[in-house]
Amino acid sequence: MPAPSQDVRSASLAVRWAGLLALTALLSGLLALLRTPAPTLLGAIVAGVVVALGERRVPVPMAGFMLSQGLLGMMIARACPLPVFTELMRHWEVFLLGVTSVIVLSVGLGWQLARWRLLPGSTAIWGSFPGAATAMTLLAGEFGADVRLVALMQYLRVVMVASLMMVAATVVGGADAPAGHARVAWMAPVDGRGLTLTLGVGALAALAAWRWRPPGGALVLGLAAGVLMQDVAGLDIVLPPWLLAAAALCLGWNIGQRFDRAVIRHALRLLPRLLAVLSLLILLCTGMAALLVVWMDIDPLTAYLAMSPGGADSVALIAASSHVDAPFVMAMQTGRLLAVLAVGPAVARWVSRRSSLPPAPVQ
Repeated sequence: MPAPSQDVRSASLAVRWAGLLALTALLSGLLALLRTPAPTLLGAIVAGVVVALGERRVPVPMAGFMLSQGLLGMMIARACPLPVFTELMRHWEVFLLGVTSVIVLSVGLGWQLARWRLLPGSTAIWGSFPGAATAMTLLAGEFGADVRLVALMQYLRVVMVASLMMVAATVVGGADAPAGHARVAWMAPVDGRGLTLTLGVGALAALAAWRWRPPGGALVLGLAAGVLMQDVAGLDIVLPPWLLAAAALCLGWNIGQRFDRAVIRHALRLLPRLLAVLSLLILLCTGMAALLVVWMDIDPLTAYLAMSPGGADSVALIAASSHVDAPFVMAMQTGRLLAVLAVGPAVARWVSRRSSLPPAPVQ
């Protein structure tokens, strides 16, 4: 039987791309209506899983994936300006306790997942780490964990925590609006010079990561470059919503299309126990928030958001539309994210070596 011509293959690829885009738009829209955090990213991941299970994978250009990681790092840098670190230094003992306690709780639960033979050690730790979910998922892949299962744990926790936070913000703090779901100004004017510079710096971070393969890859290099650009050179990091959405699509499709039927079956078997473990983590963190309320006289919603093990980006969205001490919340979340970036690889290796489950990913 003759091989399909180039035109036929191109037409087939175009059809698959059209299907992936349509499915992503549908899922992202539904998730946005349900007020799910990061609907574009989650929609892209689910769409990627669907096309992968249907053996209709679409090749996502590696250059776009690397650039998206660099831009994500720059987005984290934009959320960590110098005033955040000033807030950290003002209450350093509180932040040290808060950051350390949540990380220790997360690592302890990850260790138990490995000891119970539910997940390989490195995968269990990266899936349990608090911080920005996308950052943890990408870093997990850089350090040998199973990105698919890490993504399942991270985004499941994001949805659980964000849902509880929105309820708490409404009941306890009187949120001004549904957090993080104000109308996005997609076509707002953009500083062309700043956008060009931001894209150039992100591209350089991606190129350097491709060339030298440092730990953490383009994400960490983009974060470092963003800090230098914003806090040293005094330049604005310009990331319009449509650019962040495009980066989210590249990241989500790449992650989602790594799933296969064996991983899905394994994930469904794990789901009840993962829900129980993640619920326990959220409950313990809520207990730590109660201690902040009692010892430091911090208002309950501020303490809850500060100690939440959800993604820093989701917490930022809710804090911005609630009656809370936003600098305190973001200082705690940012400090924890930076701590995980610093110690995460070493902790994951240590647990992987000492857990009884071999670190190979699920096949």
